[in-house]
Amino acid sequence: MSIVVTGATGQLGRLTVEALLRRGVPAAEVVATGRDTAGIKDLADRGVVTRRADFADPESLAAAFAGAEKILLVSASFPVDERLAHHRRAIDAALGAGVSQIAYTSMTQADTAGTTLAESHRATEGYLRERGAPTVVLRNSWYLENYTSQLPLALQHGAFVGAAGDGRVSAATRAEYAEAAAVVLTAEGHTGATYELGGDQAFTLAELAATASTAAGRPITYTDLSADALVRLLADAGVPAELASVLADADLGLRRGELFTDSGDLRRLIGRPTTTLADAITAALH
Repeated sequence: MSIVVTGATGQLGRLTVEALLRRGVPAAEVVATGRDTAGIKDLADRGVVTRRADFADPESLAAAFAGAEKILLVSASFPVDERLAHHRRAIDAALGAGVSQIAYTSMTQADTAGTTLAESHRATEGYLRERGAPTVVLRNSWYLENYTSQLPLALQHGAFVGAAGDGRVSAATRAEYAEAAAVVLTAEGHTGATYELGGDQAFTLAELAATASTAAGRPITYTDLSADALVRLLADAGVPAELASVLADADLGLRRGELFTDSGDLRRLIGRPTTTLADAITAALH
């Protein structure tokens, strides 16, 4: 029997594979999957089983999940309007393989949030319940890397931009969310749980700018825009139209408090405080 990780060619999936190995899961009992296994050849070289799995191809899912005991279903990214269909096929294949647990990466407050992203997560959670799947729901807030990756532009222009107002986001690192996933996949007692996962110290985007300004030693401000203006700015910068709309919509959710959690679930699962914004920015700068 094995633990299957979908999306191992992506960042969260790969980090989860690494976290499973650090927790002592033998490489031969970890199955890393992706649409193109060439991107995870290095994992195969270390003894990890690699298999092709395409959410649009049910036969590939059935083959990839064969013999699995547990599966981490990393939510599909784009296109958004196909996510639910992709997730349903993956869930059906996992149940067909007879898994004892599906851990699904959802989104904070997915049951009530009003964003486009939350809608597909909410529907996926509903399908898991409808199918009677043995599930752990990992409702992840935003990644700190979503913001540290913007540092070069923020330094160039002296500003972060968004449409989040004074909303607070409970961001944590991808590695921390991956470690939490590895914990629920390797420890008992998590099936049936829903975890609201986020960093210990939530922040506004104005506080993000102030923290970056202090760390960089130069003025960086936050410019708050309307959602429409943010979409236009992102599109002008070359961001694909669908992604620009999703990002602006997510900022409106942030403004409403939908990316905030003070549950402490992430800290408890990984057994330590989460990375602070200041530490993440300092590491990114240096």
